[in-house]
Amino acid sequence: MPAKARTPAKGRAVVKPAITAAKERTPARAKAAALPRRKSNRSRSLSAIRQSSRCSGGFFHTVNFAKYMPANPFNSFTDYGIGVGLRVPHYQHILEKKPVVDWFEIISENFMVDGGRPLQILDQILEQYRVVQHGVSMYFGSAEPLNREHLKKLKRLVKRTGTPWLSDHLCWGSVDGRYTHDLLPMPYTMAVAKHTAEKIRQASDFLEVPICVENVSSYAEYHQSNMTEWEFLTEVSEHADCGILLDVNNIYVSAQNHGFDPFEYIRDVPHHRVGQIHIAGHSRLEKVILDTHDQPVPDPVWELYADAIKRCGHTATLLEWDDRIPGFDEVHDEALKANQFLHDHASLSHQS
Repeated sequence: MPAKARTPAKGRAVVKPAITAAKERTPARAKAAALPRRKSNRSRSLSAIRQSSRCSGGFFHTVNFAKYMPANPFNSFTDYGIGVGLRVPHYQHILEKKPVVDWFEIISENFMVDGGRPLQILDQILEQYRVVQHGVSMYFGSAEPLNREHLKKLKRLVKRTGTPWLSDHLCWGSVDGRYTHDLLPMPYTMAVAKHTAEKIRQASDFLEVPICVENVSSYAEYHQSNMTEWEFLTEVSEHADCGILLDVNNIYVSAQNHGFDPFEYIRDVPHHRVGQIHIAGHSRLEKVILDTHDQPVPDPVWELYADAIKRCGHTATLLEWDDRIPGFDEVHDEALKANQFLHDHASLSHQS
């Protein structure tokens, strides 16, 4: 395991964000209402899927998952199970074979366009499946205000998909309108937490949909940090009154790179705010572990996932596979494994 290094931010960052404290706000309402859903024939992802057994190739056992589901306004009290990422190499297979999948996660920015094939594909998917949006460029931790044009395009997509919640990363990545297209970690201080939370509130108010913020993997730390990453995540989510997208693979990657206990991280986050979970594979290099999403989920991440489900209860989970993407059947098999973990450990959570 590499020694904990107090180095500057990631190498690609040319400017460190000059983040200032924002005026503290008292906790506001918990946004529990979901957006009105568009009507469509999604028989493959609603009642029919809930009746599927693993023997038939579905993602659900014939059990009532609702009894394991904690009340959670941050995913609009939905009962979503295992989802997979909607990726270009799988478009044809999905549209022709119509595999049984509970929901697909889309990268919002790939569909924030005026027309063309991306929206044509999306509309066909929406006729069959439920979709949840995941973003990569709101950069809540950057110093400048939110990009209003970006938010307008994002809101149009929210209305099109009927996503019950959306997510983006707890990071920064832009300076003076210049974008790094990377997910850079932030200094873990109260001033940064309040600044970031204020921007999350603004985005959620504008978009009129709950937001879950995702913990990122990191490879460097700041001298200015005066709390742990999970304490920072807690402060941001409490001040913003938002949800958490708990990426257990990112927790494992950062724990190995910085030398902390990943189970302590999962134990100490506010479990009632976890609206979604990510699981994925990673790559181990000589000195660091990289969050690459290019292989099956390894055993240590499965162990963390099991612990997270025991603590958080039945929670919508996304299997990420974004590089060296195999055929859909292989991704589907990995999702079935995730479904078994979700079923087994949500049951333990309910019993405890």
